[in-house]
Amino acid sequence: MAINTNYLQPSGREEAWRFTPLNRLAGLLDSQVELTSTNSLSLARELPGVSFQILESSQVVPISQSTDEATLRVRNAVKEVALITIAEGAELAEPIYLNRKTLDGRPEATRVLISLGANSKATVIVQNIGNAVLAEDLEFKLDSGSTLNFISLQEWDDKTIHLGRQHAVIGRDATFNSIVVTVGGSLVRLLPTVEYAGPGSSAELTGLYFATDGQHLEHRMHVDHNLPNAKSRVNYKGALAGDKARTVWIGDVYIRAAAEGTDTYELNRNLLLSDGARADSVPNLEIETGEIVGAGHASTTGRFDDEQLFYLSSRGIPADEARRLVIRGFFQEILNKINNQEIEERLMNRIDTDLAKVGAIK
Repeated sequence: MAINTNYLQPSGREEAWRFTPLNRLAGLLDSQVELTSTNSLSLARELPGVSFQILESSQVVPISQSTDEATLRVRNAVKEVALITIAEGAELAEPIYLNRKTLDGRPEATRVLISLGANSKATVIVQNIGNAVLAEDLEFKLDSGSTLNFISLQEWDDKTIHLGRQHAVIGRDATFNSIVVTVGGSLVRLLPTVEYAGPGSSAELTGLYFATDGQHLEHRMHVDHNLPNAKSRVNYKGALAGDKARTVWIGDVYIRAAAEGTDTYELNRNLLLSDGARADSVPNLEIETGEIVGAGHASTTGRFDDEQLFYLSSRGIPADEARRLVIRGFFQEILNKINNQEIEERLMNRIDTDLAKVGAIK
């Protein structure tokens, strides 16, 4: 595959960057700033059927094209690539944990390819913590009949800048389930994207984000229904509290003329908890064939449901505790999909702590 690595620094007038404050990117898109090539993810422990290798970038050709400027910078900068391979037919009983070790605020670039053999099943959990200025190109290759549950946890420190693309190529009768959780960082811009490599394939992209004072959290989905008889579901939820808290959600689904039998739906819901917060939500559907099972989208942005608070308060629950319960209930649908009680409670405790910092609860 011929890979486009031509890089042109964005101006902010481009559709893909019009919501992003480019002056806060700490040099990640500045061609005059050198990005250090790193292998920032490491395998927490070895597991049967799992291979972790560090290879020269020339040995691991990207499996997908990209026009994203941050991704192009990464592909120009990296010298080595982390290749994680799950063997054909392997069914892993426990998750693969990938821990992040960053350069503590110096601009860096990293590339990762996660490849699943035919009929394999695995759960991969990436735990992003600490202080980083990171541009990342993360790809998934799912061979026929494989299943990958991918969980990406952005629990960064307050100063972190993170630009990342998470692109899956899903083979025949394969299933890709992505859960993206973003609760930390100064500016985080993630691109969970999907294309299909065989009929009968399925993708479910879910996520939650919580922004407080001054945070900019941006998630841009793109599902390319390029083949017949494939399925996709997108469901993201976000909450915002505090002055100049900002979130952006873009949901693009493209159903090509050849993609007969497509079944897709996308949903985004946002909860504003205080004045001064702003949520942008833009769902898009482009359909080139009428021979589909179904296609739809929905988006809502609103404030606290006073009826819910009244109901809880009428039963003797203090106002702050009632607000906390409503927020937990709002996120619970997504958190339950993680299927890890320790992680779920850790995330909600962080959200509770951040709510208290901005005075949303005491």
